[in-house]
Amino acid sequence: MKMTDTRTWQDIQEIPGLLEAFSRGAAKRLNGCVPKSSDESVHLVGRGSSDHATLFAKYIWETYAGVRTEFIHPHAIFEAKRPLNFRDRVVWAFSQSGRSTDVVKCLKSLISWGATGVAVTNEPDLTRNPLAAAAHRHILLSGSRERAVAATKTFSLQLWLAFWASRLWSGWPAGRDLARTPVLLRGMLDKTSALPPGGRFARLWPKLKRARHLAFVGRGPFYAVATDAALKFREMAGVHAAAYSAADFLHGPVGACGPDDLIFLLSPSASQIPADLAQVRRGLRLRQAPHALLAPSAGKAPLSCLLLDVELKLAALALAVDKGLDPDHPRGLKKVTKTI
Repeated sequence: MKMTDTRTWQDIQEIPGLLEAFSRGAAKRLNGCVPKSSDESVHLVGRGSSDHATLFAKYIWETYAGVRTEFIHPHAIFEAKRPLNFRDRVVWAFSQSGRSTDVVKCLKSLISWGATGVAVTNEPDLTRNPLAAAAHRHILLSGSRERAVAATKTFSLQLWLAFWASRLWSGWPAGRDLARTPVLLRGMLDKTSALPPGGRFARLWPKLKRARHLAFVGRGPFYAVATDAALKFREMAGVHAAAYSAADFLHGPVGACGPDDLIFLLSPSASQIPADLAQVRRGLRLRQAPHALLAPSAGKAPLSCLLLDVELKLAALALAVDKGLDPDHPRGLKKVTKTI
């Protein structure tokens, strides 16, 4: 199987156009659909990649839009011994398909306790989308369904929504920076020789193929990207991979790293490395643990997170194909995960 023959590859190739299409219709699509509570806060819930997208939204909205965010953990909602007061609270529920059973059940409970529910999905058919049907408002990310099991384009669109909601709330990011990002992403995808396993991944490929464990370390929005990169390597390539914030990594996990591992440090810039990532790098050198600093190939942080995220997903895809695996249908995994 060639990487370019996979559905995952085809889904990824759609991303620049889908981001542009979302932007063209953003004013209409999001009109009245980006509510927040009267105290400038929102609650967030999601699972898997969608959970990682809520983490990204938290970093963007709290840092740039002045909107406080709180995470909902479905287990606590299901086990609550008495109704929780969610009057005047706004809950955003993220789900690629709108059919994640625990997210749907959780949102329904919160709405029954007084919350306003906002569903964020990539499923236009409401008869197949119980989350959107339950919510007061539905933000449809695109009309292009994800075909492979591992979410790629939906995750990019969820990050894109986080930027657009911030723009509507605060005026940031600037329109010109939003417009430029899909162009940069398309340019990156067009340079196929520079994409994994080529380009800057060429020198890393032997280490990547034989690594015992992979770790992805970032901070802020780049940590959110790290969490989904690790998931994609687990899903598609069957590799043991974990993600850490730089601070958490220094609190213990760095001690488990050694010569048989490979650690990726995700930085907004290759020339100006955050102090905590520099500290992580020193710790890895001390332990003779192979590592690589990865910064976006172009763009302005944090919008440039999208480029690095896509590049890492392509690396996971390339590794899966290299190992003779089917990245579109990983063994034992399903497109819609039903946990209850």
